[in-house]
Amino acid sequence: MLLLLLLLLLAPLFHRPPGAGGAQTPNATSEGCQIIHPPWEGGIRYRGLTRDQVKAINFLPVDYEIEYVCRGEREVVGPKVRKCLANGSWTDMDTPSRCVNRTPHSERRAVYIGALFPMSGGWPGGQACQPAVEMALEDVNSRRDILPDYELKLIHHDSKCDPGQATKYLYELLYNDPIKIILMPGCSSVSTLVAEAARMWNLIVLSYGSSSPALSNRQRFPTFFRTHPSATLHNPTRVKLFEKWGWKKIATIQQTTEVFTSTLDDLEERVKEAGIEITFRQSFFSDPAVPVKNLKRQDARIIVGLFYETEARKVFCEVYKERLFGKKYVWFLIGWYADNWFKIYDPSINCTVDEMTEAVEGHITTEIVMLNPANTRSISNMTSQEFVEKLTKRLKRHPEETGGFQEAPLAYDAIWALALALNKTSGGGGRSGVRLEEFNYNNQTITDQIYRAMNSSSFEGVSGHVVFDASGSRMAWTLIEQLQGGSYKKIGYYDSTKDDLSWSKTDKWIGGSPPADQTLVIKTFRFLSQKLFISVSVLSSLGIVLAVVCLSFNIYNSHVRYIQNSQPNLNNLTAVGCSLALAAVFPLGLDGYHIGGNQFPFVCQARLWLLGLGFSLGYGSMFTKIWWVHTVFTKKEEKKEWRKTLEPWKLYATVGLLVGMDVLTLAIWQIVDPLHRTIETFAKEEPKEDIDVSILPQLEHCSSKKMNTWLGIFYGYKGLLLLLGIFLAYETKSVSTEKINDHRAVGMAIYNVAVLCLITAPVTMILSSQQDAAFAFASLAIVFSSYITLVVLFVPKMRRLITRGEWQSEAQDTMKTGSSTNNNEEEKSRLLEKENRELEKIIAEKEERVSELRHQLQSRQQLRSRRHPTTPPDPSGGLPRGPSEPPDRLSCDGSRVHLLYK
Repeated sequence: MLLLLLLLLLAPLFHRPPGAGGAQTPNATSEGCQIIHPPWEGGIRYRGLTRDQVKAINFLPVDYEIEYVCRGEREVVGPKVRKCLANGSWTDMDTPSRCVNRTPHSERRAVYIGALFPMSGGWPGGQACQPAVEMALEDVNSRRDILPDYELKLIHHDSKCDPGQATKYLYELLYNDPIKIILMPGCSSVSTLVAEAARMWNLIVLSYGSSSPALSNRQRFPTFFRTHPSATLHNPTRVKLFEKWGWKKIATIQQTTEVFTSTLDDLEERVKEAGIEITFRQSFFSDPAVPVKNLKRQDARIIVGLFYETEARKVFCEVYKERLFGKKYVWFLIGWYADNWFKIYDPSINCTVDEMTEAVEGHITTEIVMLNPANTRSISNMTSQEFVEKLTKRLKRHPEETGGFQEAPLAYDAIWALALALNKTSGGGGRSGVRLEEFNYNNQTITDQIYRAMNSSSFEGVSGHVVFDASGSRMAWTLIEQLQGGSYKKIGYYDSTKDDLSWSKTDKWIGGSPPADQTLVIKTFRFLSQKLFISVSVLSSLGIVLAVVCLSFNIYNSHVRYIQNSQPNLNNLTAVGCSLALAAVFPLGLDGYHIGGNQFPFVCQARLWLLGLGFSLGYGSMFTKIWWVHTVFTKKEEKKEWRKTLEPWKLYATVGLLVGMDVLTLAIWQIVDPLHRTIETFAKEEPKEDIDVSILPQLEHCSSKKMNTWLGIFYGYKGLLLLLGIFLAYETKSVSTEKINDHRAVGMAIYNVAVLCLITAPVTMILSSQQDAAFAFASLAIVFSSYITLVVLFVPKMRRLITRGEWQSEAQDTMKTGSSTNNNEEEKSRLLEKENRELEKIIAEKEERVSELRHQLQSRQQLRSRRHPTTPPDPSGGLPRGPSEPPDRLSCDGSRVHLLYK
């Protein structure tokens, strides 16, 4: 047999097939058949002989074949091929061969298929597959739209599923006419032999009954196709189920055989592409005890088992002993075991039927679907059920007793795949193509075209959708079953060609849901305490109400002189800033409990802008006051004139500068490096109630790529403002001025705000991982600083106006003067009139005193004249005149009083 196989493989190197020359040249001997004449309008094709050789001989050897051919549009009627017999005569000489005009039916030329059907042996699949192929040939040849110029014919032998027997018949198929355009073997062992030899003969091999994964090797079997799916077809279904149930980690255990090893290698490649990891891979030859213990030790949860039925019983006996079953585990097995395989008595194991039944409960199996479960019509215009009924009528025995009945749809669809490929190659349907009758074993061009056509096959057959993958293997549906209550239940189908999973939703799980592929890690977010958030929100809301009341009070009483001397517009900005800062408490407490991840960046921006602008307006207004008080009232003596005027626009410009710096900084931050949602992950926590679950706490934060840099810039100049504010408040604590009459209150507010901010900022950064503490510190600092600012600045003003009734007197004075808006000039006039009255009183007293002094001087002069009569009188009365002498007269000019001295 080995010698015959060797000759078969080496023959193409030195042998040219029939029709290409190389047959032995017959000589004119008495043994053989005499050359006969061709029919009229026809000729004879002598295989392996030239025209001159034919003319030189009269006899042809035994077993030599000749072929009649006709000229023009004629065809041979009668025997087309004759063979020389041992008695010196040609076959079928009683039937003449003639060349006649072609009829529509006779226009089709024969294309031959060489097939090997295992009618007996390890897998007698030919018993049903051969009738299915013959039925397919009848259906294809009856179609005028497929291969209209050709007719498919079958030449077959019984391989008995034996490679040695198959070698013999393969030799006959290759060396005997007619030329076969394709080979169709069955059985994996026979297909391996045929496919390996066919590459040397430029032949396509199409198998209907081979499942070995080794046949998917394109380098070893470059022209091999099969309508029977590979054993690796289970793997796409397994991967699909892994993805459906969210499993990313699996383990495997296999029996050490070639078919399971190659299947597992394929599975490893597929799961890697799907992002799934095989964490543990075990194998055994006969005893699975140690591998099963290793699976238990490695905490394997999702386990794929590849082994034969007898070994499966050994594996699950060990599974029961190791308690590697139940709600935490899922096993994937092959679906072609007997339905009661775990109940069959096996002396090699020491587990009872009940123990085995408990161990296998809930496992998943995958099995190839070879008959389309859908009641749809195939390309042959038959449903799968109609095919079964038609095939059953052709069988000689009951289907259950007929080998290969399950694979018969695959054989039927194999003929259709071939017919469609040849139709595409020959240009069926009006397209240009090649002439199939020109094919021979040296014609690589036609083989390549048939290969490309076969590789692109895609149609609906009775076995389902027919398509081949890159390795030439059939892609078919897979049946998915689960063992429920000791019996298998269908839970779905999977079509890997369309990636279509048909799910019946009948799967059942011991734990109520599919288990996890490892210890389940539950991600939970740490949300802010709602009680704390509501409490602080209430305080913040009341603070906003207080700010609105203070703002309204300040605006309403803006005409009062006491309010005017406090720079009310700056106080208004302070109230607005406090309102914005208090409003920032609300977004500061929003997290994933209230909003989604997409809204989180907007909340982050709201926090930043409200706090930034609130601080700039509130603290900036107070800082501006205290800074101008320090600037104006701590000047040297030569610059005291500055105290007399205070231009308000300079104050507003200072506040505008501080706010503008914040707006510019925040805008650049938001554009260059916007805040977004980041998640902080903490150490896993183990709950007490379920050891198979661990909790992974997470916390949401507002952050950016260079968060520390921006915070350094922001906190840097804000901190400098706070420190400078404290310094200025201390420096001006003893200054008294009516221009800004509340600067001491402003200084007190600055003390409180600065202390709270300088303490809270670093504390909240340290406590950022503790959401409740961080929020409490930040929000309460905002609330308290705002409350203190509003109370310190506005409550004393309210108290003064209420207790002294200053706004009433101011209103009455306004009514008297007829002015309703501005009484500054009237106030000055009243003060000047009062001052004049006081001066007039003083002058009157002085005049009386002067009169008394004059009277005394006159008396002295008279007395002196009596004593010294010769002394002339002194015009000044005898006293020196100087600045201290009383004035001669007083004059009042308008609001001014002038004292005139002599």
